[in-house]
Amino acid sequence: MFILWVSTFLAVSGTSLIIPFLPLFVQELGVRQLAAVEQWSGWIFAAQMLTAAIFQPIWGGVADRFGRKPMLLRAGIGMGTMTILMGFVTAPWQLLALRFINGVFAGFISMAISLQASVTPREYSGRALGTLQTGQVAGSLVGPLIGGALAEAVGFRWVFILTGMLLLLASLIVWIYVHEERAHTPNEARRRTPVSRRRVLTLLLPVFVASLITQLGMMSIQPILTVYTTLLYHGAHIELIAGLVVACTGIANLIGAPILGRFSDVIGPRKILVTALVCSALAFLPQVLATGIPMLLVGRFLLGLFIGGMLPSLNVLVKRLAPEEMQAQAYGVNSSFQFLGGLLGPLLGSTVAAVWDIHDVFYVTMALLLLNAVYIFFNRRLQVPAANAGEGRL
Repeated sequence: MFILWVSTFLAVSGTSLIIPFLPLFVQELGVRQLAAVEQWSGWIFAAQMLTAAIFQPIWGGVADRFGRKPMLLRAGIGMGTMTILMGFVTAPWQLLALRFINGVFAGFISMAISLQASVTPREYSGRALGTLQTGQVAGSLVGPLIGGALAEAVGFRWVFILTGMLLLLASLIVWIYVHEERAHTPNEARRRTPVSRRRVLTLLLPVFVASLITQLGMMSIQPILTVYTTLLYHGAHIELIAGLVVACTGIANLIGAPILGRFSDVIGPRKILVTALVCSALAFLPQVLATGIPMLLVGRFLLGLFIGGMLPSLNVLVKRLAPEEMQAQAYGVNSSFQFLGGLLGPLLGSTVAAVWDIHDVFYVTMALLLLNAVYIFFNRRLQVPAANAGEGRL
């Protein structure tokens, strides 16, 4: 877990280095009009998510046959190489093409989660997967801060090169220190599959939908969060305040993920998931009703705390419900739904804010989270016992 935590932290912090200055780099590539910059930036940002969502289940199926470690190395080396090449582009279409290809290689995080789940005893799965998630969150917090500073110090192109080197370093750590013991060969894995893949994926569909809604809930507010902050705060250092509003959710996630992961081992992941969905929805109330920054910070912190309980519970449910011979593919599909949520969330938030009102984004997101909680609560197929009470398996 420690090795995967370090490699996950390096991978996520590396990939998030480029987020703060992406529109500025598009301008450096010759795009001058503001509308064109916004359009190119949106396409370039979304390109990787689109292809990643398509290819995650494919790589997951390959991992079930040939092992998770090879797929971790494929993702790290492929993404590292593509990102280094991004530092040498001379036109925005070249950057867009490389981002598309980068999405094909994506899957480092889902394979790390799948590998950790495969070697973790069921009574510790929530704790282990919750702790592993903190590596992702810490990387996503640190990456943009370092990326912005590096872009100013050494230039945009060197940040791409450094990002690629961090991904290659994460791959090197996995190659040297991660040792995967496989219980059966690829031919044996095919013979051992006792149930149809369609039936397994249908059973897990509520989990996948919950993953999509979780990501959508986190990302729907992102396009308008800085604007919303400026509506509540009119003093000096607005950039610092906006950064604090964004960062406090990630800090709370660091706290909530391992704690609620442990609780899921005791009382069951489904109960934690339903509770976290409801509490995350309620956490939007202090945000939409905020009259100042303190109340907004409280709401953002509570949101991060309970979202930290959702993701480990979802990963534990995949581990419990998917047969061993197709767990990696199940995690790949789950990752695809998360990518899809990350893609649709900003589109939903910006569209609702433009058509109706900025406050309506919070209400729409609350409604989606609550509907998802009701769906999970009444879905009896997801009623697996706590780890210390035996395991529910298909």
